Amino acid sequence: MQRRLYRSVRDRMLGGVCGGLANYLNVDPTLIRLLWVAFTLFSQAPGLLLYVIAWIIVPEEPI
Repeated sequence: MQRRLYRSVRDRMLGGVCGGLANYLNVDPTLIRLLWVAFTLFSQAPGLLLYVIAWIIVPEEPI
């Protein structure tokens, strides 16, 4: 069975991107959220923009 990346419906704070990524990688969503915030704050990469793009592109998980 092929795994797919979805935005989480149950484990969401804002858009469900980090929760969905955590489900896909089988890790704690808090860890993904902390890494995303650190990535956004401590690098020159536009983390907020990447989050919004992922929010738009990644489909919501089926119920």
